[in-house]
Amino acid sequence: MSGPATTGADLLVLHALRCGGHSGPSRVAATTGLAASEAESELIDLAVAGLVTRTAGDFGGWSLTEAGRAADAERITGELEAAGARTAVTAAYEDFLVLNPELLDLCTAWQLRSVDGVMTVNDHGDPSYDARVLAAFAGLDRRAAAVCADLAAALPRFGRYRPRLAGALERARAGALEHVTDTTASYHTVWAELHEDLLATLGIPR
Repeated sequence: MSGPATTGADLLVLHALRCGGHSGPSRVAATTGLAASEAESELIDLAVAGLVTRTAGDFGGWSLTEAGRAADAERITGELEAAGARTAVTAAYEDFLVLNPELLDLCTAWQLRSVDGVMTVNDHGDPSYDARVLAAFAGLDRRAAAVCADLAAALPRFGRYRPRLAGALERARAGALEHVTDTTASYHTVWAELHEDLLATLGIPR
């Protein structure tokens, strides 16, 4: 076992698009931890190599080409095997799967609530209800921290998920409620990216 190695910036950017989908440079920078200028430079280099493509317009952004998706799969698998991390990442994935149904239930509880036995959209007009759901999120997050720590120990690039999840929850509890489920930086979105990352890293089809 050779131990964990640092992932190159080009693969971090490529894999950010693999896990997060169509994204602008600022989101890629936030996902990877790179400076915005470095993320954009890597995107341009990857485009020259035919691995990513840019869509113009108000909703424009970057996405993988088919060649980029294949390259990402090959390189991510190579990284996993070179680090001898498959067993550790698989174990962490199994722990993640224990938490995933609870996360989905909490997201539903955040978006919908029962009023007189009828499910209705949560308009966030009841702070005490929202506080109870956020407290449950905090409990889940404490357990998710252990999974993230195991992943980061196996492959350092997984280390970005912990501060992103914690930051989203902190902002939500401070009153920015959209950071639970409704932005590209929300707890739910980051969790979904982690799920996709685990599937892609282990080569598990959806």
